[in-house]
Amino acid sequence: MTTPARAVGKAADPHAPDPHRWMALTVASVATLMVVLDVSIVNIALPQAQSDLGMSDANRQWMITAYALAFGGLLLLGGRIADFAGRKRILVIGLLGFAGASMLGGLAPNPGILFTARALQGSFAALLAPAALSLITVAFTDPKERAKAFGIYGAFQGGGGAVGLLLGGVLTEYAGWRWCMYINVPIALAVALAARPFVRESRAEGHRHYDVPGALLVTSGLVALVYGFTQTADGEGWTAPATLLLLAVAVVPLTTFVLVERRTLHPLLPLRVVLDHSRAGVFLANLLIGAGMFGMNLFMTYFLQVNLHYTPLQAGCAFLPFSAGIIATTMLAAPLVTRIGPKALMVGGTALAHRRAALAHPPGHRIRLHGRNPADPDPGERGSGPVLPGRPQRGAVRRRPP
Repeated sequence: MTTPARAVGKAADPHAPDPHRWMALTVASVATLMVVLDVSIVNIALPQAQSDLGMSDANRQWMITAYALAFGGLLLLGGRIADFAGRKRILVIGLLGFAGASMLGGLAPNPGILFTARALQGSFAALLAPAALSLITVAFTDPKERAKAFGIYGAFQGGGGAVGLLLGGVLTEYAGWRWCMYINVPIALAVALAARPFVRESRAEGHRHYDVPGALLVTSGLVALVYGFTQTADGEGWTAPATLLLLAVAVVPLTTFVLVERRTLHPLLPLRVVLDHSRAGVFLANLLIGAGMFGMNLFMTYFLQVNLHYTPLQAGCAFLPFSAGIIATTMLAAPLVTRIGPKALMVGGTALAHRRAALAHPPGHRIRLHGRNPADPDPGERGSGPVLPGRPQRGAVRRRPP
């Protein structure tokens, strides 16, 4: 006997509105929330994980960088695979793989296994994130409903980073840093089970060709580029030979990628997408806003725990106003998209964010760290450069204040 859910799925008109579209939105939003949350949840857990596994100060950043490298490098290919292999299928595969990688990270006995697990998390996140976004686009055909859906989706995505910091504080404080990995397992499994009855399968039309050369070029270029940035964070500096070499190496595959995409019949990233002024503006705004939020969360986490001696839970609670502001403004702005257009909202939102940042850090204002001016060299490292809030000195990290 056929169940009602399956009968609806078989008889459904692919051009008709999805009757389960709001549940599909919930599934896609929670899946993406887990991806965004996992970027930030380990920030607060990093000092404790470094102590437990004996990470060096130079290698501790790989707990975050390994995830970001795999996710950013494979995101375009993951979107292409989801379009042609089936968005629902790839979403479920990504969720199950993410759960397995999270379990491996929680059981990691040494830094190498942990870094590998984080890279696997990023790889499966590169599959499920574009699949979830595509499912929302396909499920909502009415412009007003789609604007509302993307508003809800944006609230999950925008608040996920700060919520991850709060959840990371609670778990690190009361359960240990490994639970920042384990927490993904039940979430991913629950979302995968919910996707089966409520998410409609969809595929892109056309030939199933994968731009493998383009994927390899853009992935290798992004890996070299991000790794070059990490060299500066390790203390090498922007003018160090290793940094300059990696950045120069990144230019070659990325430039070749553009040339390949111009000539291939089935490009991984059609250049018309990024050459369109409206789309290019949106991509640039998302890039800058995301980079700013990611960097701020990381630096503020270390500043609160190391310099102000907050506990992990206190540091997580300090981000609650930030998270609430993102969710509230996203929900309020969604109905305005169809009324005044996205361009006015983008310009107004960017101007407001810039104004608030200027008020929070007026010209000439300096923060003193442990009684010193951040522009002054550390007494033990004369000539090594300024002391940054997000880069505490060796031995300065403590799990709890005295």
